[in-house]
Amino acid sequence: MNNEALQQWVEQISTTYFGRPFLHQATFNSRLKATGGRYFTRSHNIEISPHQLSTFGHEETEKIIKHELCHYHLHILKRGYKHRDADFKNLLAHVGGSRYCQTLPERAQRKQQPYRYKLICSKCGMEYLRKRKIDPAKYACGKCRGKLKRILIDNQNTT
Repeated sequence: MNNEALQQWVEQISTTYFGRPFLHQATFNSRLKATGGRYFTRSHNIEISPHQLSTFGHEETEKIIKHELCHYHLHILKRGYKHRDADFKNLLAHVGGSRYCQTLPERAQRKQQPYRYKLICSKCGMEYLRKRKIDPAKYACGKCRGKLKRILIDNQNTT
């Protein structure tokens, strides 16, 4: 599916479920991996992740489009368009949009990675496990305020 087909699809969903036209641009953005789509308040444009479409299909992507159109129409009408607003929650439930998108498989796998680094306090011996490399000089032990030392954990044999 290309951007023109997406534009028509968004316009069709807008008129069918919201009874109002979508008058701005809808495009695919392949950099969106942690989210299914986004709505821009300044330009009123919508971006959709093509990874959601290829992984989970048209039904899930339609729910994402409905979610972004809820932001769009409520913002245009100057009503509560943010996730926490009651107007947004009610409209989303009414049109059948999804509150959250599904996690892509490569992102889910990344979340389940084991810890790679261990920080050990030189004073009390408290251990902190981390997935990302951090500079221990910028931090102190939360228990005794001692200096931290970083150690790389060997996880090569676990797969």
